[in-house]
Amino acid sequence: MENNEQFDRLIVKLGTGVLTAGTPRLSPRRMLEIVRQIVLLTENGKQIALVSSGAIAAGREQLNNPELGRNIPAKQMLAAVGQPHLMHTYADLFAIFGLDVAQVLLTKDDFRNRKRYLNARDTLESLLSQGVVPIINENDTVGTYEIKLGDNDNLSALVANLLDADLLVLLTDQPGLLTGDPRIDPDAELISHVDDINDEIWEVAGRENSPWGTGGMVTKLQAAQLATRSGTRVVIAKGSQPNILIDLCGPEGSEIGTWFEPVSTHVESRKRWILSEKPVGTLQIDKGAARMLKKGGASLLPVGVIGVEGKFERGAIVSVVGPGGKEVSRGQVNYNSKDIERLSGLHSGEITDKLGYTYGDEVIHLDYLVLV
Repeated sequence: MENNEQFDRLIVKLGTGVLTAGTPRLSPRRMLEIVRQIVLLTENGKQIALVSSGAIAAGREQLNNPELGRNIPAKQMLAAVGQPHLMHTYADLFAIFGLDVAQVLLTKDDFRNRKRYLNARDTLESLLSQGVVPIINENDTVGTYEIKLGDNDNLSALVANLLDADLLVLLTDQPGLLTGDPRIDPDAELISHVDDINDEIWEVAGRENSPWGTGGMVTKLQAAQLATRSGTRVVIAKGSQPNILIDLCGPEGSEIGTWFEPVSTHVESRKRWILSEKPVGTLQIDKGAARMLKKGGASLLPVGVIGVEGKFERGAIVSVVGPGGKEVSRGQVNYNSKDIERLSGLHSGEITDKLGYTYGDEVIHLDYLVLV
């Protein structure tokens, strides 16, 4: 198991129960304690994005806990009222320590649509590179049953995949996954490590009379399964435990909460995805570019591209062929086919002058390029 101190990029998911400390309203004291820990970790070089619930609870608080039904329009209304209040609270708390925050609202379509997926990734990467803390929530105000992610646990796993996070922290009101209901089973014990999310683990999480219910630990297991398949480690831990985030990232962190080990590395997961996708176009490259790619450790730059076949959008998977038409690699392009045609043969420094904008110096970045 790797040293927890090596986690450089974390996604921290905060449930409503953590933010309210079990009360009907947001708990500034609890939120301040979490913010303080995030600030300390960022000062030590870690990049952290928050996936935060709490908008509906904040809306109820703002409207003095009105008696409303459980229908979707009522929840959307509460989320619309509460989201600004939630963000204002976060902004004020982080401002105490001189950190800026940014609001990012996502729906399932943002992950299914390739262009929106890339735009979300680029925005979040830019925020992290500038030292801004992204605070992400599902866009409950416009979400419907068809497009809602369903819960912020699964949203946090999708964000972890989007950002190639090293660790996904799911903070809840429980110390982790337990063998039984502690309210009725005094012998219930913490399951500290899970190597395989098998039927037995699912049964423990979804057991009748569980203190978490089907919307609690079950969705956390769903998130853990999704994130670990993408190469991210996952831990479920108690949000009210003092210094929980700092301790999880410390040398003894593996002894806290329930840990789920990744079933593949980020690179393996990405390679499998790229190779499983059918190429929708072809880039022809010159001898020099082909030689550099075959050596490994190099991105495909526009100067090496001599031809484009097919029409495709930014984010598409394409085949890269060298002289003689032999496939050298496959990858995910940073530009659409029309733009790549315009950039062919140019140096990276000329991209902005030619297009008026840039998505980066590479036609295909090394991280999204697989030799075949």
